[in-house]
Amino acid sequence: MGLLEHIESPADLKKLPRNLLPELASEIRRVIVDVVSKNGGHLASSLGAVELAIAIHYVFDTPDDKVIWDVGHQAYAHKLLTGRRDRFHTLRKHGGLSGFTRSSESIYDNFTTGHSSTSISAALGMVCANRLKDKRSKVLAVIGDGSLTAGLAYEALNQAGDLHKDLIVILNDNDMSISRNVGALSSLLSRTLSDQRLQAWRKEFGEFLKSLPKIGDNIYNWAKRSEESFKTFITPGMLFEAFNFDYFGPINGHNLNHLISILTNIKTLKDPVLLHVTTTKGKGYAQAENNPVYFHGVGCFDVATGNSTAPACTVPTYTSVFGDFMVEVAKTNEKLVAVTAAMPEGTGLSKFAEHFPDRFFDVGIAEQHGVTFAAGMAAEGFRPVVAIYSTFLQRAFDQVVHDVCIERLPVVFAIDRGGLVGEDGPTHHGQFDLSYLRSLPNMIVMAPKDENELCRMMITALSHDGPVAVRYPRGMGFGVPLDDEPAAIPIGRAEILAQGNDVLLLAIGNMVSVAMGAKTKLSAEGIHATVVNCRFVKPLDSDTICRLAQKVPFVVTLEENALSGGFGSAVIEALFDHGVNPAFVKRIGLPDRFIEHGSANLLRSNCGLNVKSVVEAVHELFERHAPSQNLNVLVQNQ
Repeated sequence: MGLLEHIESPADLKKLPRNLLPELASEIRRVIVDVVSKNGGHLASSLGAVELAIAIHYVFDTPDDKVIWDVGHQAYAHKLLTGRRDRFHTLRKHGGLSGFTRSSESIYDNFTTGHSSTSISAALGMVCANRLKDKRSKVLAVIGDGSLTAGLAYEALNQAGDLHKDLIVILNDNDMSISRNVGALSSLLSRTLSDQRLQAWRKEFGEFLKSLPKIGDNIYNWAKRSEESFKTFITPGMLFEAFNFDYFGPINGHNLNHLISILTNIKTLKDPVLLHVTTTKGKGYAQAENNPVYFHGVGCFDVATGNSTAPACTVPTYTSVFGDFMVEVAKTNEKLVAVTAAMPEGTGLSKFAEHFPDRFFDVGIAEQHGVTFAAGMAAEGFRPVVAIYSTFLQRAFDQVVHDVCIERLPVVFAIDRGGLVGEDGPTHHGQFDLSYLRSLPNMIVMAPKDENELCRMMITALSHDGPVAVRYPRGMGFGVPLDDEPAAIPIGRAEILAQGNDVLLLAIGNMVSVAMGAKTKLSAEGIHATVVNCRFVKPLDSDTICRLAQKVPFVVTLEENALSGGFGSAVIEALFDHGVNPAFVKRIGLPDRFIEHGSANLLRSNCGLNVKSVVEAVHELFERHAPSQNLNVLVQNQ
C-alpha cells in the first residue's frame, strides 16, 4: 500500500517523516500522469509543483493558513493532498473535479482561479481581511514566472510593499508560461551565478581564505555573506527588494528538505516575503520535461510514449486554418503584423513567427498591453492582427474600447475559442464576446459558419479601415474546401441558405450547421424552414432579417453565446426598431449562468445547442402558439 493512500488531509501528511516525502512525491507524479493520460489536462505545470505542494501543506496549517495557486492549473498535487484523492480520476470530467482551484469544490481551495496573475492581489486582500478580523493565520500566493509578465501582479506587489503586510509570495520559476517566457523580466529571472569559470574561481578563492592562519574562517564567512548580498544585487532580489519584500532564493524547488526548512523559517516573519524557487516543468515524466509546451495542456496520451491516443483526423482546426492563412497573406502584405499574449502555439501563430519573426510580437501574459501595443502599430500604418482566446480578451476590454474603437483604428481581433471550450470550464468558456463587443461603436463583429468562411472574413477584416472582431470556435472545422483566393464578404450582408415559409432560423457562427441539421429534420415532418447564415452580429443585416420576418410567422435565433445582450437580442432590437412584429421569436443560446466543465458536445446538449433541441423548440412554438396568430412578439428565454 502506497503512502498517498493514507493521506486524506494535510494532517495525515504531517505525520510522515521527512525522509519519506520524496517517495510520496514520486507516487503523486505517477497518479497525475495516469489520470491526465486518460482525461487530458495541464500536466507539465502540475508535475513541476509537486514538491512545492507537499512542502506548503507540510509546514503551514491549511486550510486555516490560506494558499492561492495562481491560475490553478499547477494544483493537481494540492488536490491529491487535500481530501480529493478518491475523486481525482474524475478530473475535468462533467460533474467531477475542476482542472483549476475552485472554492466551491473544497475548503482548501481558497480562491477560484483560471486566469493568470490574480494570486497576489487576492492574497493581499485576505491578509488585510485577517488584520481587520484580528486573525493571525498566514496567507501564501504561489505564482509562476509567466504570470509575472502581467501588470496586475506588479500592482499587487506595489500595494503589498507599501502596506508592509504579513504576506508570503512564492515565485515558482520554471522559465515557462505556456510557451517560453519573453521579455526583460524573463532575462532577469534567469540570472544565476552558474558560470563554470566563476564557480571554479569561487572554490579556489574560498580554500585560500580558509587557509589564512587564525582569521581564515572569519574572513571566509564574511565573504560568503558578501556574496549573498552581491547575488541579491544582480539577481531578481533587487527587483523585489525595491517593492519592500524580503527576498529569499533562488532555491531548488525539488529539494524537499531545503524547501521545508526555509518555509519553516519564513513562516515566522511578519513583513512581505518573496521566496524564489526554481522548478522543472514536467518534472519526473521525461516526455513532459523534453516537451513542456506540448504537455502544458494535453489531451489523452499513451504514458509509455507520450503520443496522443486521440483518433487521427485529417480535418484541420479553425486555429490551424487561421495560422496558415496568416502566413500566406503576410507573403504579399508587408503591413501585416501578428500579436499574441504568450500563446503562439495555442493561437496558431507559430508558423507566422518562424516565417516572419520581425513581424511577430509575443507580449507575454499581458493582454491589456497587447491590445494597446497593437493600437500603436495601427496608428503608424500597420495592420495588426491580435490573436487571442475569447476568455482572455475580456481582460483587455477597456483597451479595446478606448485605445482601438474611439479612433477607429484598424486592429483585427482573431478571437479563438469563441463559445464552449469543454473541460477547462467556466473560466475558459468564451460565452460573452458577442455581447460585449457588439455594444462598441465602430466595431465590426463576425463569426464564420465554417473554416473557408473564416478565411473570407479575415480578408474582409484586413481590408476594412477600422476595428474588426472575427470570432471562431475551438476544434475541428468541417473539412470544406478552402478557396485559393478567398473573396471579401460585403460588410453586414447575410447569406440565405434555405427557403421555407413556416419558420425562420437565424444562426451565427458554428450554430449555422445546427440550423441546417434542424431544417433537414423539420422538412421530413412537413415543416419548411428558411435558414440564414447571418455572418455579422454587427452590423446586422437588418434588411434581410426584417424582410424575411414579415413573411414567416415564427423566428428562432441560434448562437453559442450568452443570451443576455447577444445575437438574439440584436435580432429582436432590429425587428422592433423596424416595426416588424412576427408572431413569435425564440432565442436559443447559452443560459444566464456560468457553464460547468465537461466535453463540449455534452455541454452543448445540456444547453440546448444541438439539432434535437432546435427541432423541439420549433415544435414547442407551433404547439403552443400556432392557433394564436394575433399575438405580438413573444420572447422566450431558455
